[in-house]
Amino acid sequence: MTLPQVIALGGSLLRPEESENRKIWFGKLRQLAIHIEGNSRKLGIVVGGGLPAREGIELAKDFTSDLDRLDEVGIAATRLNATIIQQILLDIGCNVAPAIPHDTQSAAQYFEQHNFVVMGGTLPGHTTDAVAVALARDCRAKDCIIATNVSHIYDKDPKESDDAKPFFDMTIDELISIIGTERLSPGQSAVVDPIAVSIAADHKINIAVLDGRDIDLIESALDGNEFHGTVVRS
Repeated sequence: MTLPQVIALGGSLLRPEESENRKIWFGKLRQLAIHIEGNSRKLGIVVGGGLPAREGIELAKDFTSDLDRLDEVGIAATRLNATIIQQILLDIGCNVAPAIPHDTQSAAQYFEQHNFVVMGGTLPGHTTDAVAVALARDCRAKDCIIATNVSHIYDKDPKESDDAKPFFDMTIDELISIIGTERLSPGQSAVVDPIAVSIAADHKINIAVLDGRDIDLIESALDGNEFHGTVVRS
């Protein structure tokens, strides 16, 4: 049996500022799904929370400071976004798991009968990046794609530093030296979650980081072709 591939889709990809861009992006995602299923491949899609998660967490902060409770709000938003992707794929006849799994072991089992499994978050303290790498582990995949709204991993935040330099190829130890090992706060984002990197290091999973706003880049990475982004080798 062909091993599934796994991709994390940042929640921001579902809600670009321009509504027309949203329609184009979802249309190309549907075409990609048809391409994958037509070639008898399987894909696990882990969807982030994006704006709904940040807004929900910000609202809940007025009433609780418990990090796990705030994370549960974010997890609910990821599952909402996952349901959107799931329903869009079901609408075009893709063989998609009928439920949104709440853990990666259950998600991996769905591949026995389905070509696509879509899920969101699982546990407090774990971003959807970490969930995607854990799903790759449970599916015995050797790679995990993280599609976000930046093109590469940089040596510093490119939004804050004009002289930030992109990495095209790096080791997982080099990535750890940049991002550290501390848990992210609820709603906090980083180009790659430290917990995801730790799981990848422990299980020898390579990570590819790319700009998911361009579906063609995602397709190239899934097809094993060269793509514009960063490859992190474990």
